[in-house]
Amino acid sequence: MLRATLKSLLARKLRLILSGLAVVLGVMFVSGALVLTDTLNRTFDSIFADAYAATDVAVTAKPALEISELEGEEVPAPLPAATIDKIKTVSGVRDATGRIDLDGARVIAADGKVLTSFGPPRMGVNWTGVDDIMEMRAGRGPESDDEIAMNAATAALSGWQVGDRVPVLTREPKKMFTLVGVWAYTGGRDSLGGVQEVAFTTPVAQALMLGEANAFTSVVVRADDGVTPAQVRDDLTTALGADYQVRTGEELAADSAAGLQEGVGFFNQILLGFAGVALFVGIFLILNTFSIIVAQRTRELALLRAMGASRNQVIGSVMVEAVIVGAVAAVLGLAAGIGAGAGLGYLFSTMGGSSLTLAPVGVPLSAVISAFVVGIVITVIAAVLPALRASRIAPIAAMQEVATPDRPLTKLTVAGSLVTTIGATALGLGLFSDTGDTTIWLIIGGALVTFIGIALLTPLISRPVVSLLGRLFSWSLPGRLGRLNSGRNPRRTAITAAALMVGIALVTGVTVVMDSAKSSLKAEVARVLKAQIMISGDQAGPRPPTYDPAVIDEAATVPGVRAAAGVYHDMVQIDGEQRYVNATGDLATLAQAYGTTAPTLTEDQLAVSAENAAAWGWQDGRTVTVQASRGEPHTYTVAHLYPEGALPGSIILPAGAIKDFAITQPTIGYIRLDDGVSVSAVLPQIKALVADSPEVTAVDQQTFVDDQAAGFDQIIMMIQILLGLAILIAVLGVVNTLALSVLERTRELGLLRAVGLNRSQTMRMITVEAVVISVFGALLGVTVGAGMGSAVTRALENDGITELVLPWPRMATYLALAALVGVVAAILPALRAARLNVLGAISHD
Repeated sequence: MLRATLKSLLARKLRLILSGLAVVLGVMFVSGALVLTDTLNRTFDSIFADAYAATDVAVTAKPALEISELEGEEVPAPLPAATIDKIKTVSGVRDATGRIDLDGARVIAADGKVLTSFGPPRMGVNWTGVDDIMEMRAGRGPESDDEIAMNAATAALSGWQVGDRVPVLTREPKKMFTLVGVWAYTGGRDSLGGVQEVAFTTPVAQALMLGEANAFTSVVVRADDGVTPAQVRDDLTTALGADYQVRTGEELAADSAAGLQEGVGFFNQILLGFAGVALFVGIFLILNTFSIIVAQRTRELALLRAMGASRNQVIGSVMVEAVIVGAVAAVLGLAAGIGAGAGLGYLFSTMGGSSLTLAPVGVPLSAVISAFVVGIVITVIAAVLPALRASRIAPIAAMQEVATPDRPLTKLTVAGSLVTTIGATALGLGLFSDTGDTTIWLIIGGALVTFIGIALLTPLISRPVVSLLGRLFSWSLPGRLGRLNSGRNPRRTAITAAALMVGIALVTGVTVVMDSAKSSLKAEVARVLKAQIMISGDQAGPRPPTYDPAVIDEAATVPGVRAAAGVYHDMVQIDGEQRYVNATGDLATLAQAYGTTAPTLTEDQLAVSAENAAAWGWQDGRTVTVQASRGEPHTYTVAHLYPEGALPGSIILPAGAIKDFAITQPTIGYIRLDDGVSVSAVLPQIKALVADSPEVTAVDQQTFVDDQAAGFDQIIMMIQILLGLAILIAVLGVVNTLALSVLERTRELGLLRAVGLNRSQTMRMITVEAVVISVFGALLGVTVGAGMGSAVTRALENDGITELVLPWPRMATYLALAALVGVVAAILPALRAARLNVLGAISHD
């Protein structure tokens, strides 16, 4: 039986290729994600190992607020200069050097634009000389307070050369420096991991980066000869006490790499999630392929039964074929995944102009195991039903014409209804009830089960819907034949269409939610925001754009301006909980600029939205303890409750809190004009005020709202790209179904050609069949996606998504693209059908 199975498989190589393509693509996504993650992790390990190669031990003060890589940027606490003298007295310490290393030094390039970064920080450091891994490429280190040096990557990106006057933004507004030196790293590297670095003299770095004189962010310690870093670490820990963190260079490298790997791991989970969607779609393709294959082999399998093969042997035959297909697809998918991981790694290393040197691409064991487990398991699962169906073929079928009679849809309909009900119930519980930590799993599981249920129900509706869609093409004989062919096997049509449905449903659902959120944002801003001019910028990295606080004071004096206020932003810890807060110079002025009223806060008062106050159990007059990124904890009294959306943010602190924020410059500004004053009369003057703050610009309200909402379109675009693989697999499903269907209908096509159907008409017939199936799948997708997107939108009503928007133009575009997909998918099968030898086809058995 095994030999018969292998011979049957080798006799139909096209079947092997077509049925394995979906698995190849799905495995490629999974293994590619794992290869990429492994490459990036080893890259970061290497980068930080190099960065701390010259560090035996480093001493830092415990940060006031511990923040993970995914939450934001942790601000180190300042170390007094006197700490260095204390460290030098500890046994085993040869030397101790105070360092300042802080993100936030933004170089303004020669073209007047700020150098952006899409990941690596923009560091401001104090110049302490060239160490073991550095080398000067040009000039020298800074010696006077108006001099800087920068690493070669920053110099290349900015276009500045030694001797140029360079503008730099720090925690203070733009200042000019003379570039006196450019350094690089051993091995010909322009940077470590694409980090942009600017070196100041120590006093300037303390003032501009740390905001505190005679202090450092860390102390780098070199051990005496014969003393291990671990010994020095232990002695320093004893001498300095619990308020300090003392780690060896190896520990620092591992901790720093682990922080970045947390973000890489999150990105990896996203990729694996989309790989799961692609594989889910692939199950439909494999199921359909094996169903068609079993139908084509009815007579062959019946002969095997007549010769004594048992049902279990027939099932085993089909499952062996599935294992072989899955294994071959896993090998090819792993190879493709290695290439995809390497390609994605290259894109990651060059993103945003960075010069990240990648570690050699490797293949982790997890990628190999996942490739084979996913490839074989997915194929076997998809082949189970066709295998069971094959085992039920009676030996008498060997004496009959090969046929695939329609079976009643009763059982399938009942099963589909039951599965859909279960999925919809789980989805409803996740969306509309408080189920704690299980909510996300109820939503994901409910959506998945609902998709399966709807897929089971599609045969019931496929024949009438496909028949209706086919009428659009029934004006010609090929069109009528294509319409009839697309509806002749509801199960096959439904499974093929369901694969396309999943991808388009997910894209449509996300689009509904994002468009609804965008519309709700615009409506809410238009309702509550009365400021006509805003100062803001596009965030292109981990730090938001900022501007000189003096701009707000100057803007308030411009004729026609009623009120001007700046807003500062940070993450703080309030009574043990981390929350995002805003701060402003004067709450009353901010309220006036925003379009409402509020009292002026004292240094010990804060304002909070009434909705959040109720959720947190805060009443007017309650005291809370706030720990900002710097400084000591401060106790505030809740002094003002405002309606949700009446002021920016949920918590607003007074001006005194700003000095302890990670970023001590405003990130956004609101300017309200006097009644009757036109925006066009004032906007140019405000733009002139921010000319020295190139990260931001002044815009009118409509432009500001459009800029804020643009992020939703970017999310939609990203989802469309990532789900493109699932849709591509669905397209392959259409190609696969048609190609195998042409093989199955070889004799029928020969008879049609014999009675007068020419080659062009044959191709049009196949094309109509493909277009009808594709549009049917897309129609299901936009319908299901719109329904699920609407449900999610309604469930998020309390989170600010108050308007439901159905993206009719996008949905119409998806349907049009589905028709195009059908045309493309039909090309190869149509050509094959048109080229059939008429006499050979008629005699085909």
